[in-house]
Amino acid sequence: MVISRSLSSFISQDLNRKIVLLSGPRQVGKTTLARSLMQSADYLNFDDEDDRKQILVRRWDRKKDLLILDEIHKMTRWKAWLKGIFDKEGVRPRILVTGSARMDIARKMGDSLAGRYFQYQLFPLDLKELSSLGNLEVTYQTLVQCSGFPEPFIEGNVGFYTKWKRTHLDVILRQDLITLEAVRDISTIETLLILLQGRVASPFSYSSVGGDLQRDVKTVQRWIEMLENLYLVFRIQPYTRNIARSILKEPKLYFFDYCRVDGDDGVVFENVVAVALKKEVSFLNEALGVDASLHTLRIKGGREIDFLVLRKGLPPLLIEAKLSDSTPSPNFALFRKYFPGCYQIQLVRNLTREFTTPDGIQVQSALPWLQKMDLSKASQ
Repeated sequence: MVISRSLSSFISQDLNRKIVLLSGPRQVGKTTLARSLMQSADYLNFDDEDDRKQILVRRWDRKKDLLILDEIHKMTRWKAWLKGIFDKEGVRPRILVTGSARMDIARKMGDSLAGRYFQYQLFPLDLKELSSLGNLEVTYQTLVQCSGFPEPFIEGNVGFYTKWKRTHLDVILRQDLITLEAVRDISTIETLLILLQGRVASPFSYSSVGGDLQRDVKTVQRWIEMLENLYLVFRIQPYTRNIARSILKEPKLYFFDYCRVDGDDGVVFENVVAVALKKEVSFLNEALGVDASLHTLRIKGGREIDFLVLRKGLPPLLIEAKLSDSTPSPNFALFRKYFPGCYQIQLVRNLTREFTTPDGIQVQSALPWLQKMDLSKASQ
């Protein structure tokens, strides 16, 4: 099965002008995408001892169209090293840097690569990227049973996925985490991940988790940030600007691999929607250059809207994710006054009939909406 990735054409164009940094979860398909971009490419992986030697002495095939450097963020002063390559040799061969940890360098490294790179994140497969497969229901069931990671998704076998996820997590915690962070308490971080699997889609309390682990709040925050940097989980922060002080500030947490979620079908479905929205917002920012952000909304008493998408120059989107409840959420009325002109969308996984209410709430069948989602447009 050959699956075309939506970022491919954008990365190909940018490689003619800049270094491209491509990060994303381990085994999400970064190397496969990279190798598909050019007819000829030289691939060097910093995790491989022989390749590491070639990288350090700057020895690769400069006759090829593309140089793929994998995991070089693990090299000391890798940003300055890349800057030297770019300043001396330009983009011939084109340079694509891939890595399984966030390379969020814009705010962390000063100006050492300023003006020399574009940055992308590759996320797991979703209904939109898999639209060519045809049967939406079959595709969704495969995603929630085998994940959106290409290898287990293509295999389509739950037993294979179960074995795959063990080795996948083991490599992340015992190779990537130890390489990038001075962490010794791996067993407690594994326990943290187990706790997080049962807290998906709910307001997240660092103190509560810290109490369960017998660790202080700052330690829990630091560990979760590390897990985010390694693309195991992500947080969606509440939007607080111009909203009453009663807004709750606890984030909601989701997994990139929603098959790890310990919850009912509704929680898993909300996690699927969260990943799809995060992926699309990232696409707006990185591929199209549109400022966009993803938030949640919740006030005291538990009234909430699952997702708020802000897009510069376009109306905000208020989005609720429901498994079977087609009754429009009364919380739309509470929050829409803060977002004039917003679109109100209730995505329902199991829906018999779509409709729109007099006050503009669109009750949509979730799977077709996610398959055709295009947040670059004014409406949905």
